[in-house]
Amino acid sequence: MAGNHASVEEKGRRHKVEGPGTHFVAYIFSLLLTLIAFTMVGAGEVNTSFTYILLVVMAMLQVYIQMAFWMHMKDRGHVFPIVFVLTGVFIVFTCVIMAEYWVWW
Repeated sequence: MAGNHASVEEKGRRHKVEGPGTHFVAYIFSLLLTLIAFTMVGAGEVNTSFTYILLVVMAMLQVYIQMAFWMHMKDRGHVFPIVFVLTGVFIVFTCVIMAEYWVWW
C-alpha cells in the first residue's frame, strides 16, 4: 500500500496547498479596490460616466477575486458551480435586455 502512495507522489499528482500568501494578497487587493471605489465616489470631482465605468470594472475584478481565491473556483472539480454561476449571469443579462426593450418600446 505504501508503494502506491509513493508512485502517485512521483508522478506529480499531489494536491497543491496554497497557503496563506495568496489569500493575503487577494485580501489586500480586495481592500484596495474597495478603497478606490469609495474614494472615487466620495471625491465627486471625477466625471460621472467615467466613475460608473470604473466602478463596474472594479466590481467585475472584485467578483473574479472572490470566486477564484475565496470560493476556489479556479481549482479542478468545480465545473458545476461554474456552470450554475454562468447560467445565473445569462439569466440576469437576459432579464436586463428584456427590461430595456420593455421600457423603450
